[in-house]
Amino acid sequence: MNKEIARVISSFALLYPGDEFIAKRPELLALARSLPANLGGPLVQFLEASESLPLNRLQEHYVETFDMRRKCSLFLTSWTHGDTRNRGMALVYFAEIYKRFGIKLESTELPDHLSVVLEFAALHNPKEGDLLLGEHQAPILLIRDSLAKARSIYVNVLDAVIASLPAMTDEILARAEALAITGPPKEFVGLSGAVSVALEPFSSRGNSIFEGAIQ
Repeated sequence: MNKEIARVISSFALLYPGDEFIAKRPELLALARSLPANLGGPLVQFLEASESLPLNRLQEHYVETFDMRRKCSLFLTSWTHGDTRNRGMALVYFAEIYKRFGIKLESTELPDHLSVVLEFAALHNPKEGDLLLGEHQAPILLIRDSLAKARSIYVNVLDAVIASLPAMTDEILARAEALAITGPPKEFVGLSGAVSVALEPFSSRGNSIFEGAIQ
């Protein structure tokens, strides 16, 4: 259960920060402080660091970090497929897994966003979520490395995410090294039709990801 709690907090922390984040931060801190040090410690560091920033500055930092830096992208298939047409089928892969377990995404959400994957792994199907996260350990490690180089407070969130991941393998390390050399593919062709097909069945989930987790 500790792993799932850490993933819930991380999922919420990796969303664009708004008033709901500020309102729930005390609860998040309390939860993080109750976790083992390897999971909770980095989250406490992030949450305490965020307290030192006014909301507008935290929002600016989020945009500067994740929207303006290619190698900090939280969209996992942007690392494995870039902006190629093949990414459309990769998104279908995520979406079909969620659909199988009755998950409905908001129309603005892409299913490969790390926050979405963490929520799924924490609250919906931890076993399948472990597989999804395990398959994408290489890009997750690279996101963490890029955040460290950017000196972003969000590196602490990725430290907690990594602490919750399945055991590393030589293959995952090799893929991480290969991606670090090449970076995400540079071809830009826009979203393919497959992406629209993947997202069409989904509607708003309505409820906060924290319902059932911290209430």
